Order: sequence, then C-alpha cells, then structure tokens
Amino acid sequence: MKNLNYTQIEPAEIKDNLIRLIASDWMLVTAGTREKFNTMTANWGGTGYLWNKNVVFVFVRPERYTYGFIESTEGFTLTFFDEKYRTALNLCGAKSGRDCDKVAETGLTPHFTELGYPAFTEARLVLECKKLYAAQLERDHFLDLEPLKSHYNTKGGLHKMYIAEILKVWVRKA
Repeated sequence: MKNLNYTQIEPAEIKDNLIRLIASDWMLVTAGTREKFNTMTANWGGTGYLWNKNVVFVFVRPERYTYGFIESTEGFTLTFFDEKYRTALNLCGAKSGRDCDKVAETGLTPHFTELGYPAFTEARLVLECKKLYAAQLERDHFLDLEPLKSHYNTKGGLHKMYIAEILKVWVRKA
C-alpha cells in the first residue's frame, strides 16, 4: 500500500478512538481473493492484546455472504472511512453481494495489499488481519440473556466470532 499514499504504523500508534471507530463510524470487513471477494459493513467488534499479539475481534453471521469468504481465506481487512462514505457503508450493510455488485454500486475502488488481502483506496485506515481463532456463539453460553433476547430471533443464527492478529496498519497520508 506504499504506492497508494498510505503510511504504515504500529497498532499502538492508532490515534482514533477504536470504540467510536467500530461502533459509530463503522467498518468494512472484506475477505476473498483477487478473483472474488466480498465486503460487509460491521459495527460489532473490538481490539486488544491477546496471546502476546495485537488483535481484533469481529462477529459475522453465517447467513452473510461475506462469511464464506472469511471462512475460506487466511485473513481479511478492516477498513475505516471518513463520514463522506457513509452512503457506501450503508449500502454494504443493507445489500448482499449475492444480489449485487457492491463495488460498482458504491464506487469504492478495491486494491489488494502486499499480503493479498482486499481493501479500498478510499479508506483512511486499513487493518490487515490474520485469523487466529474462530468460535460460533452458542445460546447456552450467554450468562446475561438480555443480548440474546434483544439481538437474536428465530430468523437468523448467532454470530461467529473471529479473533485475528493485526499484521499491518495503514493510515492515509494527510
């Protein structure tokens, strides 16, 4: 990404409030290959330090089209955008890549990182992530039933959680 006006930084150097970035600004979770990839908007996840690694954790329902791409690849990207891209993020959360070409409809420009992960040139922050662990959430494991009752119904399955190492962080140059 060096040729795309980005600077690589260490995860601990991210200046943004990561809770706000994920919960309010949203992110695109993107996985796949040069031949075929998909992206989806997400705002459930977080960052931290686990197993002596800088990590992210994200949650994806098995029904989502992006789920198959995440399952079949070693890693994925999380991309964060300026507010002017909110319409594109809305579309990527409302429509399925099974039914439309999200890249064409949003006007976002895909590119592939040096590690081969799909990302978008319009992003202001890109995290390249390698999967370390995945687990399906289970109804019997909820200690507080409120999230289960308020976020899950019979129409959709429970999310799968992915913990991934942050391999590289790219910030768009000002």
